[in-house]
Amino acid sequence: MLQFSLNGALSWTSIPSTKALKNSHNSLLMLRASNFIIRACSNSTVEAISDRPTTNYSGIKLQETVDVNSGKLRLDSWISSRINGISRARVQSSIRSGLVSVNGRVVDKVSHTLRGGDKVNCTISELQPLRAEPESMPLDIVYEDEHVLVVNKPAHMVVHPAPGNASGTLVNGILHHCSLPTVPLSSEVPSDEDVFDDEYSSSSTALSYKEGISSALSEASIRPGIVHRLDKGTSGLLVVAKDEHSHSHLAAQFKEHSIKRVYISLTCGVPSPTSGRVEIPIGRDVNNRIRMAAIPGSIKGRNARQAASRYRVIEVLADGGSALVEWRLETGRTHQIRAHAKYLGIPLLGDEIYGGTKGMALSLLQPRAKLLSHTKLMDMISGLERPCLHALTLGFVHPHTGESLKFTQMPPADFAEVLGLLRDIGAEKLVKNRYVFLTYLSSNIQK
Repeated sequence: MLQFSLNGALSWTSIPSTKALKNSHNSLLMLRASNFIIRACSNSTVEAISDRPTTNYSGIKLQETVDVNSGKLRLDSWISSRINGISRARVQSSIRSGLVSVNGRVVDKVSHTLRGGDKVNCTISELQPLRAEPESMPLDIVYEDEHVLVVNKPAHMVVHPAPGNASGTLVNGILHHCSLPTVPLSSEVPSDEDVFDDEYSSSSTALSYKEGISSALSEASIRPGIVHRLDKGTSGLLVVAKDEHSHSHLAAQFKEHSIKRVYISLTCGVPSPTSGRVEIPIGRDVNNRIRMAAIPGSIKGRNARQAASRYRVIEVLADGGSALVEWRLETGRTHQIRAHAKYLGIPLLGDEIYGGTKGMALSLLQPRAKLLSHTKLMDMISGLERPCLHALTLGFVHPHTGESLKFTQMPPADFAEVLGLLRDIGAEKLVKNRYVFLTYLSSNIQK
């Protein structure tokens, strides 16, 4: 086993001064110092125009000239990069509300192109109410009792409502399944493409169930019942709390890293060595707002958090062009597997954000495929719509009975079809008698 440690220098620019914050009292600065820093450059002014606490960013003003050396930039992306910590969905709402002007003209198009020298004025809009409505939808319930339920989440389903994803989420379905009323949510819940917290979040709160959690708790709800999350594109197992005690108990297990979680993925290439432990901090990618990055070096003074993953190749696929890889998480950072896989040089197949692009997949697989397989290969690659990542196993201690529960769920059909084609090109099993059921995955998976 290879140990990746925290060596390697990290060069980040220092955090800018907050002296450009005007008309805000000291309590405001102290409140935001730990998690909200405004980038204030010599040619910019960022102003808090309200005496209310700005944990929701309402009323923050940005006045800045775009660097003359900048290339073409999207308006929403550029503003998001200048107010650290704000969601792009929140910026887009401000633009559409007519609160942004460029060179003195109001611009309501979020994709407006900025050029060097443009003068931008922006005021962040008020928070818009967001409510989770019960919705009837099919849910694959793996286990349920009066305290918890375990769901097999399909790929492409968002876990919780957020600006841009107010309906069709797992939370909407759970509210209906449990016959619960509409639940108020915080409008600052990050969208699927703009995530800032970890896979586990201590701010998640339990479902406002019939027996009556207090109204204060209900109004403060951020992710009803959801103790941890899976990315929109990730399929697999997720546990949901149905009461306050269960939520608190499960949240503690996640915080202590005692939850058993095993994922499997299909990768572009094969890691070397074929098993190991990656301990590299993960933080926001400074070059791409919607992506996290593995950042070698000390986390002291850095916008990164400790992250550790263990991996093992179960099967070499496509004559070395891909691999079926098992992942076991010691921590639960946002996009942890995807970021660590990219760091190892084996991005997940279908993960366009982290380098597992269709072009990369073709370059690795096409030379290894037989001529007759080229058409199938092209169809398979062009049909990839999500990272090939599945939450296979979930184990935890039942919050009321103390019983150790463990669940395993086979990947869905799209994963199985890709795996089958890669095996047809050529396969070598490295771990004997492990996940025997995966041997027959292509024919026996959910249809």
